Amino acid sequence: MTRILVTGGSGFVGSRLVEQFSQREDLDVAALVRTAPGKRVDRVKYYDFSDFSEIGADHVSLANVDVFIHLASRVHVMNDTAVDPLAAFREINVGHTLRLADSAAAAGVKRFVFVSSVKVNGEGTVEGCPYKETDAPNPSDFYGISKREAEDGLRSIAAETGMEVVIIRPVLVYGPGVKANFESMMKWLQKGVPLPLGAIHNRRSLVGLDNLVDMIRICVSHPAAANETFLVSDGEDVSTTQLLRKLGNSLNKPARLIAVPEWLLVTGASLLGKRSFSQRLCGSLQVDITKARTLLGWQPVLSLDQALRTTAEHFMSEQNK
Repeated sequence: MTRILVTGGSGFVGSRLVEQFSQREDLDVAALVRTAPGKRVDRVKYYDFSDFSEIGADHVSLANVDVFIHLASRVHVMNDTAVDPLAAFREINVGHTLRLADSAAAAGVKRFVFVSSVKVNGEGTVEGCPYKETDAPNPSDFYGISKREAEDGLRSIAAETGMEVVIIRPVLVYGPGVKANFESMMKWLQKGVPLPLGAIHNRRSLVGLDNLVDMIRICVSHPAAANETFLVSDGEDVSTTQLLRKLGNSLNKPARLIAVPEWLLVTGASLLGKRSFSQRLCGSLQVDITKARTLLGWQPVLSLDQALRTTAEHFMSEQNK
């Protein structure tokens, strides 16, 4: 029996992960949560995680833990109101992460799986030149900087203590229950709003929720994952235009797209102070998942179309409640 402890167990990724892991007879799953989960999963033990700094090597939730999966973080936010945003990101994403890892190592945890971000690599790629794990990190925002610093600290702890560390860098995660911009896109499509996004020829990597959870599953126990870093995606890249069309089809609401030239969209967004938003819509960000496929034998469990369909079906069921 492998004992798993998950931080962020009530979050978007964490709730799905503990649900799926709880179905395996060979795993004993516990979750540290700061917010009470909407639905508690049978066979999962939940612990209050209101203060990251309180956990120690003698904490009940670390007793006999084999693998620690760290999902909780201060996420990238728009219009951050923190007085010192970088310090706020560092406090949670670096300081608390490394304190948890130190406690885990002291308690004898064998492996620490850290879900980082592609933002450690950077904000965009040249089409046809995807990010690889061997590329030099190039984070440009505070969130990405904090994740990179956490990764560096974890590697040092691994070298000093012998605890295995696995780092996973996902791209944009979507799936049933997704919020933020992805949910907004589905709302626009469902309402039949005409969108000026019919002539975008970028390439974006995405990762479906179940694909990310399966990648974490592999990294929990695969011997070759120890002290390695992996990029993860669905393995299928799409343009923003293609994504909207596929998502519209999944919603049974064909996308109403207007072919506005990219340069005009980018110029307009820059004049409105929305350059970063135009980058996400029009820029490319691709990752190469060859390492995960070859070293771990991992393949996405769902295709892009399948993952979009499950996302859309959940969205429609929630809208109909």
